[in-house]
Amino acid sequence: MLYDDSVKKRLRRIEGQIRGVLRMMDEDKDCKEVVSQLSAIRSAVDRSIAYILTHNLEQCLREEMEKGENANTKKLLEEAINLMVRSK
Repeated sequence: MLYDDSVKKRLRRIEGQIRGVLRMMDEDKDCKEVVSQLSAIRSAVDRSIAYILTHNLEQCLREEMEKGENANTKKLLEEAINLMVRSK
């Protein structure tokens, strides 16, 4: 799968957020602020996972549909759902 620049940009933003949390810890910031930022990071990671899975699934479904009668789209959907469940 090709990962477009928007996915990489999302992950770089998350990387920056993590560095920010580490800096907050070094500065002995209040735990509420740290936890708030960690929650934001978790949400950003979840959204990134969903984005990657959605775009990958779309690409895989198109390729599978090109097979005609031999297409196994049910298996692809099950795999995508299992990945989403495991990521939670």
